[in-house]
Amino acid sequence: MPLSSYRDFGAALTFAADSVEHTMERLLPSGDSGEARVFEAMRYSSLGGGKRLRAFFVLATSTLFKVGRLPALRTASAIELIHAYSLIHDDLPAMDDDDLRRGKPSCHKQFDEATAILAGDALQALAFEVLAHEDTHGDPAVRTALITELARASGAQGMVGGQMLDLLAEERAEVGGEPLSIGAITRLQRLKTGALISFSCTAGAILGKSSEHLRQALAAYAHDVGLAFQIADDLLDVEGSAAEIGKTPGKDAAAGKATFVSILGVERARAQADLLARQAAAHLEPFGAAADLLKQAAKFVVARRS
Repeated sequence: MPLSSYRDFGAALTFAADSVEHTMERLLPSGDSGEARVFEAMRYSSLGGGKRLRAFFVLATSTLFKVGRLPALRTASAIELIHAYSLIHDDLPAMDDDDLRRGKPSCHKQFDEATAILAGDALQALAFEVLAHEDTHGDPAVRTALITELARASGAQGMVGGQMLDLLAEERAEVGGEPLSIGAITRLQRLKTGALISFSCTAGAILGKSSEHLRQALAAYAHDVGLAFQIADDLLDVEGSAAEIGKTPGKDAAAGKATFVSILGVERARAQADLLARQAAAHLEPFGAAADLLKQAAKFVVARRS
């Protein structure tokens, strides 16, 4: 049954997660050769956990342009491989230094720090290998566009740049410097979290060779959903438990980091996230009823408890 046949978001998200999990399981290396330890670490960190929300965005936007199942699943798998790599590196002692991820030991705790670094490197490389393969799309220009956009979203002008800003903000807090402004936090999160969400929400348009007008509508949706997602994350860091969020809560406050919640307060932050979710849904009007699942996703982003 295709994703477009679902009307309930929860069921659609589960279907998308299961479908992408099966695809990733086939794409990830396995075996008992000398490098098997890194294979094991890659699979440990990328399979069997997570909401697969970024993959859902790829699959849901692909349905808007009648993209085939295999290209959509391979592209969704690539973004999840990048996301898994980013979480491995994010948890390292040199970064956020977290012992928990998705309710189980972080990769560097389950294996060791060197293996975790190599597993992250290998997952990133595999993502681009998947996109470059002709099974992802018959048109080389489309494959090139996917590779270019994902590289930009995950690199120094995207996720990596956002992580650098985050580390600098933490250093600033440690020496008692002025906390970041709301504008600076917004830019940081637009890079660290929002760039990959933006790729996820526009990948279907790239695969479907859509008009620029429709691709921009999805980019605007992604912008608002990405910020709403981060505000919800900040709220969970304050209000959630380790059992709910699968990682250590309260770390931002303990580090003295400025967040949407520390600046706006809980109630104003929650109201802002709700406003962004409504704005995101409004950007989907050109797609009519076909975008209903994406509208439900915007509501889910701010209501989630994990």
